[in-house]
Amino acid sequence: MGEFTDKAKGAAKELKGEVKQHSSDPETRAEGTADKIDGKIDKAKGSIKGAMGDKV
Repeated sequence: MGEFTDKAKGAAKELKGEVKQHSSDPETRAEGTADKIDGKIDKAKGSIKGAMGDKV
Protein backbone atom coordinates (compact mmCIF):
# COMPACT_ATOMS: atom_id res chain seq x y z
CA MET A 1 0.00 0.00 0.00
CA GLY A 2 1.05 3.57 -0.49
CA GLU A 3 1.73 6.28 2.01
CA PHE A 4 -1.71 7.88 1.90
CA THR A 5 -3.54 4.56 1.89
CA ASP A 6 -1.71 3.47 5.05
CA LYS A 7 -2.39 6.79 6.75
CA ALA A 8 -6.10 6.67 5.85
CA LYS A 9 -6.40 3.05 6.96
CA GLY A 10 -4.70 3.96 10.24
CA ALA A 11 -6.98 6.91 10.86
CA ALA A 12 -10.04 4.72 10.25
CA LYS A 13 -8.78 2.08 12.69
CA GLU A 14 -8.10 4.74 15.32
CA LEU A 15 -11.61 6.13 14.94
CA LYS A 16 -13.13 2.64 15.18
CA GLY A 17 -11.08 2.02 18.31
CA GLU A 18 -12.19 5.30 19.86
CA VAL A 19 -15.84 4.37 19.33
CA LYS A 20 -15.33 0.90 20.82
CA GLN A 21 -13.64 2.36 23.90
CA HIS A 22 -16.91 4.06 24.84
CA SER A 23 -18.70 0.71 25.15
CA SER A 24 -19.89 -0.62 28.48
CA ASP A 25 -18.50 -4.08 27.62
CA PRO A 26 -14.91 -4.54 28.89
CA GLU A 27 -14.01 -6.88 26.02
CA THR A 28 -15.18 -4.36 23.43
CA ARG A 29 -13.20 -1.60 25.19
CA ALA A 30 -10.09 -3.80 25.02
CA GLU A 31 -10.69 -4.35 21.30
CA GLY A 32 -10.94 -0.58 20.94
CA THR A 33 -7.55 -0.11 22.54
CA ALA A 34 -6.05 -2.70 20.19
CA ASP A 35 -7.68 -1.04 17.17
CA LYS A 36 -6.25 2.34 18.15
CA ILE A 37 -2.76 0.87 18.48
CA ASP A 38 -3.10 -0.87 15.09
CA GLY A 39 -4.20 2.43 13.60
CA LYS A 40 -1.20 4.27 15.00
CA ILE A 41 1.10 1.60 13.57
CA ASP A 42 -0.49 1.93 10.12
CA LYS A 43 -0.17 5.72 10.24
CA ALA A 44 3.49 5.44 11.25
CA LYS A 45 4.07 2.97 8.43
CA GLY A 46 2.58 5.48 6.00
CA SER A 47 4.82 8.24 7.34
CA ILE A 48 7.89 6.05 6.93
CA LYS A 49 6.90 5.20 3.37
CA GLY A 50 6.50 8.90 2.65
CA ALA A 51 9.90 9.71 4.07
CA MET A 52 11.54 6.94 2.05
CA GLY A 53 9.71 7.71 -1.17
CA ASP A 54 7.52 4.57 -1.20
CA LYS A 55 10.57 2.29 -1.42
CA VAL A 56 9.39 0.24 1.56
